[in-house]
Amino acid sequence: MSDGRKIISLVAERQDLEQFRRKHWIGSFDEYLDLVRESPTVTRNAFQRVYDMILSYGSDVYEPSRGERRSRYRFFSDPCDNGKDAVFGLDETLEHLVNALKSAAQGYGIEKRVLLLHGPVGSSKSTIARLLKKGLERYSGTDEGALYTLGWLDADQGDVHWCPMNEEPLHLIPSRFREEVFSQLNAGRAEDGFHAQTTGDLCPFCRCMYGERLKKYDGDWTKVIQDIRVKRVILSEQDRIGIGTFQPKDEKNQDSTELTGDINYRKIAELGTDSDPRAFNFDGEFNIANRGIIEFVEVLKLDVAFLYDLLGASQEHKVKPKKFAQTDIDEVILGHTNEPEYRRLQNNEFMEALRDRTVKIDVPYVTRLDDEIKIYEKDYNRQTVRGKHIAPHTIEMAAMWAVLTRLEDPSNASLTLLQKLKLYNGKTLPGFTEESVKELREQSTSEGMQGISPRYVQDKISNALVAHPDARSINPFMVMNELESGLKHHSLITNNELRQRYRDLLAVAKEEYENVVKNEVQRAIAADEDALKRLCGNYIDNIKAYTQRERVKNKFTGQYEEPDERLMRSIEEKIDIPDSRKDDFRREIMNYIGALSIDGKTFDFRSNERLHKALQLKLFEDQKDSIKLTSLVSNVVDQETQQKIDVVKGRLIRDYGYDDESATDVLNFVASIFARGDVRDEA
Repeated sequence: MSDGRKIISLVAERQDLEQFRRKHWIGSFDEYLDLVRESPTVTRNAFQRVYDMILSYGSDVYEPSRGERRSRYRFFSDPCDNGKDAVFGLDETLEHLVNALKSAAQGYGIEKRVLLLHGPVGSSKSTIARLLKKGLERYSGTDEGALYTLGWLDADQGDVHWCPMNEEPLHLIPSRFREEVFSQLNAGRAEDGFHAQTTGDLCPFCRCMYGERLKKYDGDWTKVIQDIRVKRVILSEQDRIGIGTFQPKDEKNQDSTELTGDINYRKIAELGTDSDPRAFNFDGEFNIANRGIIEFVEVLKLDVAFLYDLLGASQEHKVKPKKFAQTDIDEVILGHTNEPEYRRLQNNEFMEALRDRTVKIDVPYVTRLDDEIKIYEKDYNRQTVRGKHIAPHTIEMAAMWAVLTRLEDPSNASLTLLQKLKLYNGKTLPGFTEESVKELREQSTSEGMQGISPRYVQDKISNALVAHPDARSINPFMVMNELESGLKHHSLITNNELRQRYRDLLAVAKEEYENVVKNEVQRAIAADEDALKRLCGNYIDNIKAYTQRERVKNKFTGQYEEPDERLMRSIEEKIDIPDSRKDDFRREIMNYIGALSIDGKTFDFRSNERLHKALQLKLFEDQKDSIKLTSLVSNVVDQETQQKIDVVKGRLIRDYGYDDESATDVLNFVASIFARGDVRDEA
């Protein structure tokens, strides 16, 4: 079989014809009533459908701090598209959005409002809107998200003229009969279950078709519906079905017919009048978004004439096409705007009506380091960056700087901005509890609403990837240099004071990077497991003798000696155990070993984080001189030293994610620090 035939066979095996038939179902009006009776959710309004779509992916409840519960909705991790548009670190914002949709779905008033996503540039507003549109498209193609529309059979030509606004077929039921009809459709259903429903009337086109047939059949409604066909609707932004997007243009080119449709001049010649709905294109964004969602990009840049349409659409769920009566619509209206535009709205008294009809949902920048890292790792990872290695901490340091620019200086003088960042990221610091962190967040009311955008950082990471064609890897300094040089021309930095603040924060990130890589190299040098075990055994023997007031047997001489105080203190000082607390620490270790023994477990120094750290730092201190790392600076390295350095480099590659080039770079960098005598025992 040829390759072409194999590919065709592969597609043939995997295609789902039954699913295709379900998605393209066409039936009569009475068959649709049977569908409604069987599954009333097909009659949901747009808010109910969007809310159910989000819930269909499930959620996880967690406690960000004691006594506080938060929901993380899995939908916003973009399971539809393998995480392509995943949103990180905005659980509180997304919970507010879902709660607003829930309130609207239950008819508590929010359904008469514009949902306004408000935040700084690059804070994921457009991504959230794109996720909702994409998710609704996919949901409408599932059995759970099915919805239907009506069409009019032309018996003479055999064609069906489908409703241009894809409206709910139950609009055909005259208002005076609806209560009784729905009581039958919902008979036997639980009070708290979903009941079939509809509001609104036929659109002008369907109203015209309905009127013609009512005359034709002498008022017999039962004969009118014999001309009705009902079909399944799959929402699609590409096909302009149920998903609309409106983007403002300059004032000279704006035309409100883009929202509500326009006259079809070719049809006027056939029909003789411009007030016949068949001579009108119901293809404005409000029309085509009926039954789904409409996104207003930078909504507050709209011309005032457009805002009047927006007010009616949100409050009354009606639009006014040219030369026609107000027309019912059923759609979620979602807008987004940035801070300067929103301030303009607040200061404009003519916009008071719009302010009153919006539900503002703040979408701030991420202020948690781990979440900011995820944003960049989504675009810069081994799958997306080919032929270039991203050295460890490169993304982390760029993200750290970005988050630092968004944080407000802490009012507590003993707390640095970097420490505040670490507290927000879940690290514990002496003297600070979960309540302290909660208070810090509450005191910083505008945190995350200003600072550096993720887009700026992404641009500079991209620059670093292409600016060094000969390098096999990029490191944090390459990216941080790009970040700093770009500040000179950053369009959103309007004063030198702010520019200097951002430069100072880059210095903070660089200093933190120095500490991190020094610690990594220290651990790589001290990663000799056998040496660590021997050192630990020696230490345990000595503190055991010390706490039990015994003497230690010298393994070489066989003589009993006093515990080696110098050895014990040289290890304990590495983790800042003061002389006054040494007895407590030693007893703590012995009690820990005793508790493990009672449970039948063997002590392992790696199970005690503080002791493990102290042993590593002590071993590093003992070994660093023999490795002569500083000889790298002078480029004079003997064969024995080079072998030891190669062992350390191998550990950096094996345990910390470096490649050969970036491991060499980081060893040279740390060697230069050691050569300056700037060695601090930090982890």
